[in-house]
Amino acid sequence: QECIFAPYFPSDDPRKFAIVHKVFGASNISKMLQELPIHQRAEAVNSLVYEANARVRDPVYGCVGAISYLQSQVSQLQMQLAVAQAEILCIQMQQDSATVTDSLPTHVDQDDKFMLLSENNNCYGVLPQYLNFPSSSSSSSNVFQDYEPLKSETFWT
Repeated sequence: QECIFAPYFPSDDPRKFAIVHKVFGASNISKMLQELPIHQRAEAVNSLVYEANARVRDPVYGCVGAISYLQSQVSQLQMQLAVAQAEILCIQMQQDSATVTDSLPTHVDQDDKFMLLSENNNCYGVLPQYLNFPSSSSSSSNVFQDYEPLKSETFWT
């Protein structure tokens, strides 16, 4: 009778089996693999290896910690994207407004032109409030200065 582990844990990579064995135990792995159809076993082993590596790196949260970290990274990037898109919109509005103001009749006072521009283009004071950030007098691009830089780490070995 052939060993159930042989097709999925090659002898040239003993670490792969060792880590899965350490975390889940050989009998548990054997039971899991026997319950699966043969065509699904390779993917199951890949998943077990990933989960075992994650559990060794983070004994408390395991792969849930990795998933949570990646979800928070996606949220941060979505927030940064929203701020960048809003800034682009503000710049476009400023350019459009400047074009309109430049085409005003010459009898309009320069102070009135400035008021028109500042009333219509004060995006940076409104932007953080619009995006539910605490308002500040500084540019909205400073919103992320308190965030930790994103870590680059892989859980696949």
